[in-house]
Parts: sequence; structure tokens; C-alpha cells
Amino acid sequence: MDFTERLDEYDWEAIRSRIYAKTSADVELALSKERLSIDDFMALVSPAAQASIEPMAALSRRHTLQRFGNTVQLYIPLYLTNSCMNHCVYCGFNHNNDIRRIILSDEQILREVEAIKRIGSFEHILLVTGENPRDAGASYIENAIRLVKPYFSSISIEVQPLREAEYRQLSEAGLNAVYCYQETYNKGRYRVYHPKGMKSKFGWRLDGFDRMGKAGVHKIGLGVLIGLEDWRTDVTFMAMHLRYLQKAYWQTRYSISFPRMRPHEGGGFRANVVMSDSELAQLIFAYRLFDHDIEIALSTRERKVFRDGMIGLGVTSLSAGSKTDPGGYAVYRGELEQFAVSDDRSPAEVLASIKRQGFEAVWKDWDLRLQ
Repeated sequence: MDFTERLDEYDWEAIRSRIYAKTSADVELALSKERLSIDDFMALVSPAAQASIEPMAALSRRHTLQRFGNTVQLYIPLYLTNSCMNHCVYCGFNHNNDIRRIILSDEQILREVEAIKRIGSFEHILLVTGENPRDAGASYIENAIRLVKPYFSSISIEVQPLREAEYRQLSEAGLNAVYCYQETYNKGRYRVYHPKGMKSKFGWRLDGFDRMGKAGVHKIGLGVLIGLEDWRTDVTFMAMHLRYLQKAYWQTRYSISFPRMRPHEGGGFRANVVMSDSELAQLIFAYRLFDHDIEIALSTRERKVFRDGMIGLGVTSLSAGSKTDPGGYAVYRGELEQFAVSDDRSPAEVLASIKRQGFEAVWKDWDLRLQ
């Protein structure tokens, strides 16, 4: 039974009620355990756990240092295209938005790579596209991987869900990791945010993680977009999904992320849920206590003060110097963003901040470094 079928066994409102019914005693019990159940995780993301932020932070720091030492991985995204067939209400690449659509050519990709190499010692690159399988599908992505492979030791992608055979094809070309965000696990509300395009197909997207696992992808990244539905319920479903994947595809490594919604082109949609910095910190601590080994990434969507504050407290991976528009490093300048960046520091500034806190930067993918 795949996770899409298992998901149908759970009722969103029932899970939500269980989370909000947790007490301080449930939180204390979870904090006393070395290995947490899903029920324990619910306690740590519940409102009742807000009073236990300090002990959660201390435990999160201990587990982070034990597993990852005093190091933080730095990576950089390279947006290849903003061409997209989807109508996601929260995204600047929405097919209805009147923006210039770009698909980078081979020459332009290499110009972007040269610019990235000039601003930092990045060995881990994340290739990002809008979802246009006709003009920027698996063949286009494979070609991009082969183009950048001589310059980076680790290549990840964040693109449309692909077929199992296509994931195998990309892995053979040099792919190391796939990041794909379900955005929300609330199946009943999913189409509200994704009314048209392939992304409107809830099951196709969710089944994509099984296709990645069956294809032997080295690392899989999961995530939800904070701002759509009740975040405590969404991240609990993601924890269930993570445990399912770890059992079914135990040789695969995993990463998680929970980006908060940012301003974007055509931004008529406003977040239904606003998460405070304290609540995001609580979520990061909860996941570190739930899984000591998982990679937790924090992008430049977040403010520099918050990102600096999370170093050593659960987060293991930071982007730096990010441009969220195709060609943003050298070819085009800031006219095609997917969303507005919050932390606009250069990689050198982010590195200096990491060092001031007694940590060092890892420029390549964590898992490859540890092999």
C-alpha cells in the first residue's frame, strides 16, 4: 500500500483535534523519550509545547551537534526557467501572471554557473524550474545536469514530478537529490490552491515520492508551504509521510523544509495562516527531536536574524546569495522572481556570520561529504 492510499485512512480534522488536545504532560513525556512516535511529535508541535521552547531548543542543539558537528551546509539555487503550466494561487510563476517567460539556453546556463562560482565556493547546486514538461521536461533537465556536472560535486533538482524511469535517467546523468513539496496534505482543500495544470492532480504529486524511492534516488526532500492550511496538521502528515518513506526506501536519505509564504508577482492571494518566528523555531526543534539524522533546510525566504539564530539549533542546510529568477546571477536581473527573497546577504556575509558563531561552512552536499 503506497502513502496515497494510507492517507485516505486518516481524517484531517480528527488529526487536527488530537494535536490541539495535547497537554503539557504530553509534551513532558515526549521530551523524556529518545525515540518519538507520531503521537509524541503531535505533542511537540501543539500549542501546549510553546511553553517548553527552551528545553526543546537545548535538546535540539544537543542532537544537532552530535550528528552534524559544528558545521552548516551551504547551497545555492539556479533557476532554469519560470515557464509554468500550473495556476498555483500563491506563486509568481502562475501561468496567468503576465510576466516574461524564460527558458535558459545552454550558453545562458553556463554563464550563470560562472557567476555562481565567482560569488562562492559552492559545490552543491539546486536546479529549479517551473512546471512545463513540454518545453522543459526530463530531457531538458538531464541536459542541464550534464552541463553543470563538471562544476559541482552535488546536483539536486526541484522540478515537476516525473516518471520513475525519468528519475532513473536523471540519476544516471549525475543527479543526487530531488526536492518536491506537496505544499499541503489537505486533500480536500488542495484544489483551492492548485486549480489547473498537472499540479492540480493531488495523487500524481504525492505518488511521486514513491516513484523517486523506487528509482533509487539518493536523497528525497519533502516540504509543506506554511500559509495554506493549519501548519501543525500539515507537518504532522508530513511526519507520517517521512516515516512511511524511511521504512519503504530505507537506503534513501531524506531532507525536509517548511517555507513560509513570501510576496510574489500577481500576489492577490494572502496567507490563510501566519506563523510566528517562535512557532517556526518550535517546528524546527520538534523535527530535530523526531529525527536526529534528517537534513533540515532553511532558505532565504527567512530573515537573516532568524536564520542566524537557528544555526546549531536544528537547521543543517542554508541557501545563500539566492536569486529566484531564471538568469538572475548574470543573464537577467531581478525581473522574473518566483518570490521575494528576505535574506539578501552575499554568500561571503552568510559565511562570516556562520564563523562568528563558531561554526564552519560545508559547501558540498552533507551526505556526499560524510561518505
